[in-house]
Amino acid sequence: MNQARIDYSPIVDRKPFFLPEGARVAVWVIPNIEHFHFDAPGTAITSSTAHFTPDVLNYSWRDYGPRVGVWRMMDIMHKYGVKGTVTLNSEVCEHYPQIMEAGMQLEWEWMGHGETNSRMLANLSEDEERTVIRRVRDTIERVTGKRPKGWLGPALTETFHTPDILAEEGFEYVGDWVNDDQPYPIKVRNNSLYSIPYSIEMNDITAFLTMHMTPEDFYQMLVDQFDVLYEDGASTGRVMSICLHPFLIGHPFRSKSLDKALKYITGHQDVWVTTGGEIIDHYKQQFQTEQANA
Repeated sequence: MNQARIDYSPIVDRKPFFLPEGARVAVWVIPNIEHFHFDAPGTAITSSTAHFTPDVLNYSWRDYGPRVGVWRMMDIMHKYGVKGTVTLNSEVCEHYPQIMEAGMQLEWEWMGHGETNSRMLANLSEDEERTVIRRVRDTIERVTGKRPKGWLGPALTETFHTPDILAEEGFEYVGDWVNDDQPYPIKVRNNSLYSIPYSIEMNDITAFLTMHMTPEDFYQMLVDQFDVLYEDGASTGRVMSICLHPFLIGHPFRSKSLDKALKYITGHQDVWVTTGGEIIDHYKQQFQTEQANA
């Protein structure tokens, strides 16, 4: 079957996307802050023990993130005035309250990211999925005082009903569709929903665990991505995502690559370092205004 959620839209045929104050690139940084269950498989640094229950080696490797790595990330991002847009497992609210408090002090934005990355959304019934999405939304709102605008499925998983449920439950944007340099509308049966540019490649999971990059390789990849988008953005604005996991980029020898990349990016003029919600708010304001004036 063909997908019916999005229209084919070549970027060369679109009206220009103007960013605030003449910026060429909107850069948003996405810390994936997750909770994994001790008796379930998860992201692994080695496959040698991944089939065991419990898998102490890989579980404790991931556990470096909330214990140490996220705090190093916060320091680096704050150093360059970068506010995170967190893809948040709602179980983090219960298990790591200090992270929630620190993120709120830094004025980070919170996106829904399922309840735990030990459980995906795939193969849920519509009612089951709606229940999960509502619980995630309500938990984040209760703890932070703000209803999340954005959503990223655990491992970017969806069902055929996910966009409809998200729109009906008050979410405004989703990062699962990694196919563009600009936001765009997704067809839903009620309300509205927008895709925001997220990346599976400008992503430390893919870079370090799949591509087996060095930290210096990762730095250069981020710089090259930025440079080309910055050049492209002279004619129509582009969006760059930097997708991070504290149990990877938070290690000392990798964190230097993030520090250098943010120093490079924020050292340029005409760059809007922002959050996911602000990008979508701006996109909607520009194109809804144009439609109203047409």
